[in-house]
Amino acid sequence: MSSDPSPPGKPGARILSFRRGQPRPRPLSPDAPPGLDKYEQDDQPDDYRHRMLVNVAALVFLILLVGAGFWLADTMAQHRKDQDCVLSGRRNCSPIPLDILKSRQ
Repeated sequence: MSSDPSPPGKPGARILSFRRGQPRPRPLSPDAPPGLDKYEQDDQPDDYRHRMLVNVAALVFLILLVGAGFWLADTMAQHRKDQDCVLSGRRNCSPIPLDILKSRQ
């Protein structure tokens, strides 16, 4: 009898058996980086208040950064519209503020 039996329905198919076991450790070379021991924390308690303040400051900074990005994109789009209007040969391309219209009535 063969060591790799084929199922009766599929000629040429082989069933491989995999053995579960412990993974073999890789051999360490002399130029390998040091372990992660130096990054482990000491037994000192975490300062959660300081961490939360830093997180809030980072959140505020990100919100300001996203807001500045939206403002910049809107300004660029408005300038592009104004420039397209002027380059097409039209007049009165700049918007008229509503305050001026209300004061004339």
